[in-house]
Amino acid sequence: MMRSFDGFDSLAVHAGREDLAELGVHALPIDLSTTNPLPDVERGGLSYEAMAAGDHPTAEGGLVYARLWNPTVARFESALAQLERAEAAVAHASGMAAMTAAVLACTSLTGKRHVVAVRPLYGGTDHLLASGLLGVEVTFCSEQDVEASLRPDTGLVVLETPANPTLELVDIAAVVARAGEVPVLVDNTFATPVLQNPVALGAAMSLHSATKYLGGHGDVMGGVIACSEQTASLLRRVRAVTGGLLHPLAAYLLHRGLATLPARVRVQQASAREVATFLSGHPAIARVYYPGVDGDPRGLLGRQMRGTGAMIAVALEGGPDAAARLTSSVRLFTHAVSLGGVDSLIQLPAALTHRPVAEHARPAAGVVRLSIGLEDPADLIADLDQALGVQSTPWVRSSATARSILNTPDVTTTDTSASRRRSTACATSSATGALAAPREPHRAALP
Repeated sequence: MMRSFDGFDSLAVHAGREDLAELGVHALPIDLSTTNPLPDVERGGLSYEAMAAGDHPTAEGGLVYARLWNPTVARFESALAQLERAEAAVAHASGMAAMTAAVLACTSLTGKRHVVAVRPLYGGTDHLLASGLLGVEVTFCSEQDVEASLRPDTGLVVLETPANPTLELVDIAAVVARAGEVPVLVDNTFATPVLQNPVALGAAMSLHSATKYLGGHGDVMGGVIACSEQTASLLRRVRAVTGGLLHPLAAYLLHRGLATLPARVRVQQASAREVATFLSGHPAIARVYYPGVDGDPRGLLGRQMRGTGAMIAVALEGGPDAAARLTSSVRLFTHAVSLGGVDSLIQLPAALTHRPVAEHARPAAGVVRLSIGLEDPADLIADLDQALGVQSTPWVRSSATARSILNTPDVTTTDTSASRRRSTACATSSATGALAAPREPHRAALP
């Protein structure tokens, strides 16, 4: 039975669950079968052939084999496609498996073995393209140089926005226009479907490391690409041959994660804005990287991205040594790679996730990346304050930087119980537009 609703939150809860009442179940079903009974040789063979070519199983021939199709995975794919406003989605064993499938689908299957990549990118993506492992040639460039970098054999343009780790925003529609007939893949991991829908802006593919925000709890790995049905057929064909299918248990966990995704992102984003404002006023911080901190001169917040997100990067005045001390001194943050989970993480990209990137393109060694979780922002601020080793009083200064963060559009914020309970210490005065008086950082003892 189909249910009628308009809100994104409702869609996140119900997408991919339309037939549960018909099935007589309330929770998402899990099919762990690796092989399936065949009706007969002919019909089973035709279904196998269809799936190996990237199509759906035939109604009469069955699912045949799990490397080709799994109903639990397909259910998650349907849900994610709806959230991304796309025709289809194809899930993979990890974000890098998804990226690999996309590159192969647009190069090996088309005979166009040149890729244009807009830096900065996630370190794994950058390394995959630069290594030549997939038999492609790559031209790394800026957003403005995409058109000039195209060749007759260019099969794909790759970009990430917000970019990892320094949160640069790339104008998706502008890159799509510059790319012409060449398909554009957008890594949408940082923004999530809550804040950004690249396919609706003309991109051919919207990729997620589902391990991050979609799962949201640091206990499941996966990757997924939202796209047209035509592109999905190519991706499924690559997946069937390479065997990079998402496991059904992982698909179940990721699908379950989608239901709380909007609520989590809103709360994490609200906390990130407070943390970014604190950091912008701290004397140990040389620069804060956060969408809108520059005042959003191109107007991408609100036009392309419906909020500022929950990722922050900072450069420290003391350089690499100070950055290393910060990551070693936190008590509530966990010093670990990955992002997007319910707990806050901190790491040095140049030493870890971006270590394989060419030195000239690698993030500065003194840049620290923070993924803001669901903890109370006052506790996160207190942890950072003690770890930085310098007290800032007051910790919010009336600066253009602080104001730009606070005044950045945040259209995802709704009057939910989660958002109501958040601190208003960093809110602007509705009467004067001035910064509200800051509260002192919470000094509760940390474990």
